[in-house]
Amino acid sequence: MIETRFTRAFGLHHPVALAPMAGVTGGRLAGAVARAGGLGLLGGGYGEADWIAREWALAGGAPIGIGFITWRLTASLLAQCLERGPRAVMLSFGDPAPFAAAIQDAGVRLICQCQTLDHARAALDAGAMTLVAQGAEAGGHGQTRGTLSLVPELADLLAARAPETLLLAAGGIADGRGLAASLMLGADGVLVGSRFWAASEALVPPGFHQAALEAGGDATLRSSVPDAVRGLDWPAPFTIRTLASAFTDRWQADPQALRAPAQAATRTAWANAQAAGDAANGTPVAGEAVGLIHDIAPAAEIVARLTAEAMTRLSSSSVQKYPRGEGAQPPRGADSPPSAPDHPAPEV
Repeated sequence: MIETRFTRAFGLHHPVALAPMAGVTGGRLAGAVARAGGLGLLGGGYGEADWIAREWALAGGAPIGIGFITWRLTASLLAQCLERGPRAVMLSFGDPAPFAAAIQDAGVRLICQCQTLDHARAALDAGAMTLVAQGAEAGGHGQTRGTLSLVPELADLLAARAPETLLLAAGGIADGRGLAASLMLGADGVLVGSRFWAASEALVPPGFHQAALEAGGDATLRSSVPDAVRGLDWPAPFTIRTLASAFTDRWQADPQALRAPAQAATRTAWANAQAAGDAANGTPVAGEAVGLIHDIAPAAEIVARLTAEAMTRLSSSSVQKYPRGEGAQPPRGADSPPSAPDHPAPEV
């Protein structure tokens, strides 16, 4: 077991949170992660109230939270979800300020996903308890910063401005090496998407799973093709990372042409390919971590593997394992560092 500030704050056994992937993270997946001792977050996505209600019930009473695409969230939908008593609400891709007070007044923890330092500052202004530093390696929507530099830079920002705020790393993390590295960089845990996208409980067609197992990280790309074909007006500068396919090859040069009335049949064919799991004619949403995914496994097994592998890496590493700031104690069994950081290191 790895104990961090994140596990203590949320009463978890593992410093692992499930990314609330729109259309993928349903109730069975969120509930499985929660029952395994991680933080399960339902993918509230674009704010489809009926879908959320149905999937929340499928969590089977497990203590889960929920995540939203902020620019599609409404006050009424948020109020409905807060009545269910979520463990946390995660807001991504938009200003959290209009919703922060309602979340906090309900006694629910606010998590904000950030792709830049300005996002992080806005999240702190809104009173977020936890920030997610999402690098561009992640599947789905994001920006251009890499995880490796973004995580410690946000860790330094928090150490200087809001040392009690928790930090999760996201983007390209699919095994225990990524978890261990994130803790060394100053994170309190990780938010994992693509590895759970490849869980047996995920709402992903088998054909997409098979395509991901055969792909490496080089087989992904960032584009606006899936947004254009769905008629979604995503705010700049966000793009979406998916597996490359014959469909993206065809439309990458001019994705906006997919919005034309003359392409109605193309849009229908794409939607059918998505539903059928046709990876060549659709756009499976997955990150660069596909190159680290070699099986489709139950979510509980994935959670356990992440922590077990990280424990092995942390225990055997000659690199001293101390997070951000000054004044922390070394982990059990570690030699005393020449100068000690601000927050307790993870206990392994």
